[in-house]
Amino acid sequence: MTNENTPLGRVTISPRAIATIAYQAARQSYGVVGLTSKNLVEGITQVIVKDPTHGIEVKYDEENISIDIYVIIEYGTRIKSVASSVSNTVKFNVEKALGMPVNQVNVHVRGLRVSDTD
Repeated sequence: MTNENTPLGRVTISPRAIATIAYQAARQSYGVVGLTSKNLVEGITQVIVKDPTHGIEVKYDEENISIDIYVIIEYGTRIKSVASSVSNTVKFNVEKALGMPVNQVNVHVRGLRVSDTD
């Protein structure tokens, strides 16, 4: 958890809140059609319980925030460009919301999806 002491009290931000911000930023990125789980067990859990942080993993060690994102990209888009865009968008939005620097954003492309041409 992220803690900050102010004259009015202490502000605590949970990794789940950071993951929710990152999720919304990733979903709005061009070329991203969805987020997926890191492994099969998390995928099965997602079917049962809808989670707003699905496909996002946040690590915080008192100084550094690192975010891992597992995405599915639209077939026909440049994978490198989309991954770079997702990384930059997530980093910008999280830093803007928290006022703290994000050390790294790792984008893991887990699949491609072909949209209907109809």
